[in-house]
Amino acid sequence: MNQANMDLGSGSRQGWLARAFAHVVSIVFHPLFIPSYIAAFLLFLHPFAFAGDSDLYKKIKLASVFVSTAFFPAFTVFLLKQLGFATSIRLKTQKERIIPIIASMVFYFWIFYVAKNQGDNPTELVQVLCAVFVSSIIALTANNFIKISLHGIAMGVLSGFFLYQAWISFIPMGLPLMVAILISGMVGTARLILGEHDYKELIAGYLTGLVSLAIALIVI
Repeated sequence: MNQANMDLGSGSRQGWLARAFAHVVSIVFHPLFIPSYIAAFLLFLHPFAFAGDSDLYKKIKLASVFVSTAFFPAFTVFLLKQLGFATSIRLKTQKERIIPIIASMVFYFWIFYVAKNQGDNPTELVQVLCAVFVSSIIALTANNFIKISLHGIAMGVLSGFFLYQAWISFIPMGLPLMVAILISGMVGTARLILGEHDYKELIAGYLTGLVSLAIALIVI
């Protein structure tokens, strides 16, 4: 009996740790943060994307991307929760997602439009912002039919971006691509552990992200 209790307790601890890890992964790699992560890579790690620009300029550029793609959408969700239009900031139902997705679509279009017309941004950044905007349109449409995984969409954009860069770039992109694929796998697993989505919703989201990036590559 004591051994059985010990085994049960060990299993409970392992389950708790798995869920805690899944929560951390879901937060750190939240869809709202992915555009900023890719922008940070282009700004501070890519050898040519923003070559010659000052650190201050790069920080301002990253801040502008973060404000439009993360802060404003997150603040919208916070306001909806405070006003009673959403029961949770996690937006568990398809109905609760409609207004936040529409609001995000507006913010995404604005930062994409500004970045495209500024003239001093590399094509890679404009393509990513376009993909994020396109993905929000597809997500809003798909939300009428399934609870498509927004995390999955973000991972599709992330993986697709680095896959394309590895294909066309003459600089080594193998490591960033492997990291992006690893992160995508972690996020997908985390969403399954938390029971937020099933396989179909995750796959639909991932494919949406890939398709959105492909559309952006064609448009830009």
